[in-house]
Amino acid sequence: MLDITVERKHIEEIDAKMAALFEKRMHCAEMIGKYKIENGLKVYDPVRERELLEKNGKLIEDLTLRPYYLQFMQNVMDISKRYQHKLMEGANIAYSGIEGSFASIAVDRVFPDGNKVSFGSFREAYKAVVTGDCDAAVLPIENSSAGEVGQVMDLMYEGDLYINGVYALKISQNLLGIKGTTITDIKTVISHPQALEQCSEYISDHGFKIEQASNTARAAKEVADRKDPGIAAIASKETAELYGLSILDHDINESSVNTTRFAVFSKSRESIVSNERLSSYILMFTVKNEAGGLADAIAVIGKHGYSMRVLRSRPVKNTAWQYYFYVEVEGKLSSKEGEEMLKDLDRHCMALKVLGSYAIDSETL
Repeated sequence: MLDITVERKHIEEIDAKMAALFEKRMHCAEMIGKYKIENGLKVYDPVRERELLEKNGKLIEDLTLRPYYLQFMQNVMDISKRYQHKLMEGANIAYSGIEGSFASIAVDRVFPDGNKVSFGSFREAYKAVVTGDCDAAVLPIENSSAGEVGQVMDLMYEGDLYINGVYALKISQNLLGIKGTTITDIKTVISHPQALEQCSEYISDHGFKIEQASNTARAAKEVADRKDPGIAAIASKETAELYGLSILDHDINESSVNTTRFAVFSKSRESIVSNERLSSYILMFTVKNEAGGLADAIAVIGKHGYSMRVLRSRPVKNTAWQYYFYVEVEGKLSSKEGEEMLKDLDRHCMALKVLGSYAIDSETL
């Protein structure tokens, strides 16, 4: 006959071992959480979770018990994430703009538990990480309609911070006015230059005059402060709610796939993207001003089996007719082939720097 007291004793012994292992696991989660803060990484990594569940599920031979174990593991990972989120509450995340701007929205989605710290310019936000006042900065690097953000590109070339994540945020521009205003009342629109460019066709069709603002949220705040029915802002719907404005028209940007890519900058270069993940590395380099210089550098990348996702150029400040090149290379550079490619590329470049990497499958916010 089954002795229930014996089985309960076994469970107590197992629970004691599990408690010790749980504590040990949570200490590891704490170290990983601190690493994420130092490197400007998100707490939640859905691809990594799927990998772990698939791998750990195979450890259970009893197929009847496997789904219960997977649920158990999911609960353990959820607890680890909550603990890491708690650690993240002390992280200061810099951005350029004010509450309600697209940069502010990006910070909320990448670091929902971080302390957002607003700055008046990209350079000030970047410098706050350099000085240690902030743990990371979230800055835009390009828009699918308006192109690269030149000021941030220059900071990447000139500065010493690394990129440890690139995330795409779908941008929906809206026409915002004070309460009681209609589109026919509007004579002037205010927004960031890129937002104005993204909506240039709409602005032209309506015959609006334009005024530039440092960012979309500041434009919305200015409209709210001025209380002029003839002035509207182009900004996010979140900004309308924040400053008490009415949405006069939705989705006025020309492209239905209008997207801005934001990069996470920190002092450390992240290096824990697993071998199974499709990743992209960000390189910047200059070449000698001679015939075939750029072509030779690009050929090196292809020769070693790497494909370029992005290639663009920017003039080097204070040096006439000198350009630096920004490249996103798909693949692993930590391999022997990657090391050989970088050595080979360096021989064709006046200067070469690896800014960092990001997992391609975690781009979308």
